[in-house]
Amino acid sequence: MPRVLFTAHLKRLAPAGPVWVEAGTVRAALDRVFAEHPLLRSYVLDEQARLRKHVVLFVDGNRAALDDPVAPAAELCVLQALSGG
Repeated sequence: MPRVLFTAHLKRLAPAGPVWVEAGTVRAALDRVFAEHPLLRSYVLDEQARLRKHVVLFVDGNRAALDDPVAPAAELCVLQALSGG
């Protein structure tokens, strides 16, 4: 099962540690996490269910998109970039 990790900036809404989910794509993995942590969805996805501008996804260390596949032993990292002046 893919393992999903969230950056510390999302920890107040995200699970405390890694989450293992059954999924074949990045989107499906995130949907499984959002089912248990619904407030997290709006911080990761916009109103059209697209990735927010300041969120980056990595699967096994490679930048990924929502519809990219994930292998059963993959690690999916969700990072929220910080911005400001």
